[in-house]
Amino acid sequence: MTLRLYDTATRSVRDFVPMRPGQVGIYLCGLTVQSIPHIGHLRSGVNYDILRRWFQHSGFDVTFIRNITDVDDKILDKAVEQGRPFWSIAFANELVLAANYRSLNVLEPTYEPRATGHITEMHELIQELISGGHAYPAAGGNGDVYFDVPSYPEYGALSGQRPEDMRAPADGGEPDKRDFRDFALWKGVKPQEPADAAWWSPWGPGRPGWHIECSAMARRYLGPEFDIHGGGLDLTFPHHENEIAQSRAAGLGFARYWVHHALLNLGEAKMSKSLGNVIDLDAVLTMGIRPVELRYYLGSPHYRSRIDYSDEALREAATAYRRIEGFVTRAVEIAGAGEPGPVPDAFAAAMNDDLNTSAALAVVHDTIREGNTALAGGDQAGVSTTLAAVRAMLGVLGLDPLDAAWGGAERDGDLKPVVDALVALALEQRAQARTRKDWAAADAVREQLKHAGIQVEDTPAGPRWTVGEHH
Repeated sequence: MTLRLYDTATRSVRDFVPMRPGQVGIYLCGLTVQSIPHIGHLRSGVNYDILRRWFQHSGFDVTFIRNITDVDDKILDKAVEQGRPFWSIAFANELVLAANYRSLNVLEPTYEPRATGHITEMHELIQELISGGHAYPAAGGNGDVYFDVPSYPEYGALSGQRPEDMRAPADGGEPDKRDFRDFALWKGVKPQEPADAAWWSPWGPGRPGWHIECSAMARRYLGPEFDIHGGGLDLTFPHHENEIAQSRAAGLGFARYWVHHALLNLGEAKMSKSLGNVIDLDAVLTMGIRPVELRYYLGSPHYRSRIDYSDEALREAATAYRRIEGFVTRAVEIAGAGEPGPVPDAFAAAMNDDLNTSAALAVVHDTIREGNTALAGGDQAGVSTTLAAVRAMLGVLGLDPLDAAWGGAERDGDLKPVVDALVALALEQRAQARTRKDWAAADAVREQLKHAGIQVEDTPAGPRWTVGEHH
């Protein structure tokens, strides 16, 4: 079955046909790193990580580009407020973003270009637009360069915005523009901005506009035309609309599919630093939710479905994931870890149906029910088969509990064997108490372990312990 994706440009679900057989190029608009990321930002990372993993599972060679915007108005405002270099603020937040992605088992991009590292490519594209009659330096000679929107008749096609319906600002807008709809490709230096936030250009010192950077970096790493451009639904206009205009006006084929994910809202508004209604990864961890459980929460709904955040929904997602984890743990005890097998046909059908992770997870849970029946009946072959299928599906979703990314010995370092030994000692004391029928002492050991966050479950193979919530 062919993967079908909803394409914003055509407002339809289309068969995905790659430019080159067996290869796919994806450009995802990354973050503007004026502050640390919140979980709404992390949804984007998880959603496109799942898309990438499904392409890889399906045999594609994926080139995945995710940019970093490390200079813009917001970052420069923060630099002035804090009296710090803009690049210091940007890099510190970029490090936090990278750590958050690692915590959520988001694969590293093929390349992760920064805007400030591609000034030359932006200059080249701007000059092409000027030469083609699609851009102009501001008449005032202040170093600004604008894209001439009326010169591109298809402007507004992606978002459905009609240029003739757009209204000029009440104050008349910027006087150096020929048309109020024109947007900046290059911004000349401003006296109130940090002096080090400027680069030489043929039009005078300045810095890039927001939109030109993505067009230039996409061409640099994916060529003049590529398969998929991704980003949040809120970027459709003006950011992606402007990217299309400047790229197509320069004669580039640019993106063949536009795949947008819905937003994560807190109350009635999307999470936004400017609104102050954000929840970040640290806040989630403080609730006792593990990164793998947050990934499950962010990846469970269909990527085009809005998520209305609540603590209760997040805890329910954590509980659902722990049921998955519990099956894998029990199955491994009976049948060994084995290797992931082929994914069930129903799972593949769900993923190929516009990346329907909600339906795909329903297949995971159905398969686990079959596995639990096999466990209860002592059917080792059945356990092994279902475990292989479950691990394969979870691997595509980045949720396999046996993945080293989720706290294997590699991450626990030298503490894991120490904890193992201490819990084993406590369980031995409990077993001795049970042997002499001192039930009070046995229960006391179990309660002390529970208070420390260790959950003990008695199984036919003996007691098994897992790390749960502290009480």
